[in-house]
Amino acid sequence: MAKVNLDIQSILDKQFNIDFRGYSAEEVDAYLDLVIEDYQTYQEITGELNEKIEELERTNASLRAKLIEVEGRTRALEANPTPAQQGADNLDILKRLSRLEDEVFAQQRDRRE
Repeated sequence: MAKVNLDIQSILDKQFNIDFRGYSAEEVDAYLDLVIEDYQTYQEITGELNEKIEELERTNASLRAKLIEVEGRTRALEANPTPAQQGADNLDILKRLSRLEDEVFAQQRDRRE
């Protein structure tokens, strides 16, 4: 980022030398040149930041659209699971049931012995 020459307080506190016709025109011109440079710098910075804001807003809108799409797909999948998902759920249930049976039969064998 570009460095600015003046801040608010330095502008307010600026005192010009007075010559026989009033303020020194060269001194005032030099000072106004600094003010103009700072305004140009502020405009450049503001322009860059506004472009960045627009870019971030576009990215944000795109990400929100993708989020809405993913949420919709998720709701649809939850409402209508695919056969593969149902099979995976059934397989998980069968594995749990098998482990439970093994444990129950193991306890029964231990009691008999």
